[in-house]
Amino acid sequence: MADPHGFLKNDRADAKKRPATERVEDWREVYLDLEPEVREKQVRTQAGRCMDCGIPFCHSGSAGCPLGNLIPEWNDLVRRGDWELASDRLHATNNFPEFTGRLCPAPCEAACVLAITPDAGGAVAIKRVEQAIADVSWEQGLVRASQSTVSSGRKVAVVGSGPAGLAAAQQLTRAGHHVTVFERDDRLGGLLRYGIPEFKMEKKVLDRRLAQLRKEGTKFVTGVEVGVDLTVEQLRAKFDAVVLAVGALRGRDDTTTPGRGLAGVHLAMDHLVPANRAVEGDGPSPLSAAGKHVVIIGGGDTGADCFGTAVREGAASVLQLDQYPMPPAQRDDARSPWPVWPWILRTYAAHEEAGERKFAVAVESFEGDAEGHVREIKLRKVRVEKDADGRRQVVPMSEEIEVLPADMVLLAIGFEGVEHMRLLDDLDIALTPRGTISCGADWQTTAPGVFVCGDAHRGASLVVWAIAEGRSVANAVDRFLTGSSDLPSPVVPNLIPLAVV
Repeated sequence: MADPHGFLKNDRADAKKRPATERVEDWREVYLDLEPEVREKQVRTQAGRCMDCGIPFCHSGSAGCPLGNLIPEWNDLVRRGDWELASDRLHATNNFPEFTGRLCPAPCEAACVLAITPDAGGAVAIKRVEQAIADVSWEQGLVRASQSTVSSGRKVAVVGSGPAGLAAAQQLTRAGHHVTVFERDDRLGGLLRYGIPEFKMEKKVLDRRLAQLRKEGTKFVTGVEVGVDLTVEQLRAKFDAVVLAVGALRGRDDTTTPGRGLAGVHLAMDHLVPANRAVEGDGPSPLSAAGKHVVIIGGGDTGADCFGTAVREGAASVLQLDQYPMPPAQRDDARSPWPVWPWILRTYAAHEEAGERKFAVAVESFEGDAEGHVREIKLRKVRVEKDADGRRQVVPMSEEIEVLPADMVLLAIGFEGVEHMRLLDDLDIALTPRGTISCGADWQTTAPGVFVCGDAHRGASLVVWAIAEGRSVANAVDRFLTGSSDLPSPVVPNLIPLAVV
């Protein structure tokens, strides 16, 4: 049993980062590499803060982890130094804990009982413990290929190799089905490969997991756009079931601000993808921020990724804009009471390295030079409010205009859903008003035998939700093909996180 006094003996301690002056000179992950003995001692102490609560909200699907990770169990196993059993318990619910340990914003920590009040010393450092278990598992050879001893004789196509598609593929392969993952890019991983910067997750972390999937029997085909290079007729003829894990990559644009058409104004992914390709060795990015005054519009994760990328490319300056006011440093119980995801100021590692952030501002116009390239932005203080019909409006708060240099502007203002593609047209699948692909309670779309999971179904969301949906759709496909399934199904299609409305 856990130490009920652990949180009284030790405060929360997050992993330490490398000095900012050092890490901006390379693309390696930002955290310090510790000797295994030092890391394991620190993490065991942090795991010992878990109280093994009577009701562990941390792995509640509606408030904490949608995967249902057995967090109190593996916290206690780590506290006792049993890394092998901790690895077993973690992998029982999460196919890719090395991804979530690095990339997930940790709703489990927001729902931790110790997060109710700052007086408790902070939530358990669940994400840090999870990553440590995953890394120790690889270092000690505890991650092994799990090959099915039987074959169903059924073939499944998974379209998309992001976390949802990979999770579905691994589960179905282990159930004995013959799974082929199709990826239109030249490399596997989806946003894990080309959307997530190297300094957040080095791609060797992705590659070693892909090697495990290959050893288990999952087949991968890159450079093939399903619906074009492989027609729907061919897809239907070759496979008994299809899983759509195509993501929600249609970036939201700003078509109303004067000057949007100037050269140098781009969607965020137009910058991140070639930057990641450059790190992969494909040559210099055509949209490098080197020597430029970079303005990033949007205060979320994608904006922070652009921020850190621009700094490492050698930008002259980096400025990130958010039209909402600066959030408080601690949870405001009146606005986001525990255990819902709190509205607080989130400072990413990139923000500690260089640059500046401005809140409650909006761009009045983009200004260009005689050659039609953006050179400045005009900025105004604003307030976001809702009109009588509940529609969001951005209202100017001042007549004062601030003019700032801008040689590159990156729009990181979210995603509008699934890209328009021939595959969906030929399957006769229509997008919802939110730009997503709908499904029934069995994860099946309006096209018989075609299932959907991940961002393509939810809209742009968290890596942990993608994996949870991938695992759940695998159960549905297995049941569709064989009549029953023993595969886990942690979430249902209509499950949404607990929130204040």
